[in-house]
Amino acid sequence: MSKNTDTQWLAQVFLEQSPSVMWTAGEDGMFCEIYGDPSGIFGRTTAELKGQTPEAALGSPEKWVDRFARALAGETLMLRERHGDATWDVTLFPIRQDGRISHLGGVAHQSAPWSTAEQELRHTVLGALRAQESERQTASRFLHDSVGQNLTALGLQLDLVRMDLETVSPEIGGRVAEIQKMLETVMEEVREFSYELNPSTVERAGLRSALDRLTSRIRESFPGSVRVHVDASLKLDPRVASSLFYIAQEAAQNAVQHAGCSAIEIAVKSTRKGAILEVRDNGRGFDPADVVGVRRGLGLLSMEHYAAQAGFDLSFTSNREGGTVVRAARQ
Repeated sequence: MSKNTDTQWLAQVFLEQSPSVMWTAGEDGMFCEIYGDPSGIFGRTTAELKGQTPEAALGSPEKWVDRFARALAGETLMLRERHGDATWDVTLFPIRQDGRISHLGGVAHQSAPWSTAEQELRHTVLGALRAQESERQTASRFLHDSVGQNLTALGLQLDLVRMDLETVSPEIGGRVAEIQKMLETVMEEVREFSYELNPSTVERAGLRSALDRLTSRIRESFPGSVRVHVDASLKLDPRVASSLFYIAQEAAQNAVQHAGCSAIEIAVKSTRKGAILEVRDNGRGFDPADVVGVRRGLGLLSMEHYAAQAGFDLSFTSNREGGTVVRAARQ
């Protein structure tokens, strides 16, 4: 056996016997070559997939059709796919030939099972997130119902005092008016803080309003541009809207703190399956392997929690030149 033949044989055996699943698909989205057992990730054998599009082979897998289309359009996608108790780390990427995209490539491997300690840590973190929501709601209610109403009552009493003193002592009346202005500033800050704390704010005010307030807060410390677009025709369940808001908030804050970007865009679009949230920045990007690997921080766990809560699929697209896209779409 020649060296070249031996190398080709080894490469073929390596691909076929790899515990990972690897595949290619053409411009038409049809599966070409498949290596490894795809049943864990697709629920179909190689024979059932080869020469078929995801739509034909899998029934109605809109998410895979969309993912293939995005990879063929030039995106590299890094995401996590759950099937039963198994979690798969998936990468989809464009394959270029003579400068143009001719195929897409896919790699999926099953994540190592969580150890008992890791599972307990994950459950503890998610439990803390839920407890935090409850505590924030309690604090918000206290600020609104107790502090806010008492400050309002105090302002009314000062108004009566000022009117009584206007003719007797205009100077003291002027000082009372100054105190009232200071009180109004405090009241506005209490209302704003109460609004930020309350997990049900989005449910009451609407997603667009909540995102507008979020961007206003970001602009106070972020010198770049922040844009928001929400499809006006989109009708969202209040709980879904809340989950999308928290994902957007976490993604935008991460962009401000870590991306070194000059522009952030938050978009909520409407599709046949429902809403899609995208948070884009033009920063320095990151290695998506850090996202799908074991090095997943509280921010990602938080986004995963809210995405799962709303039945959304969370994915990340990032490179060193083109910034980052955090995307949440209906599964």
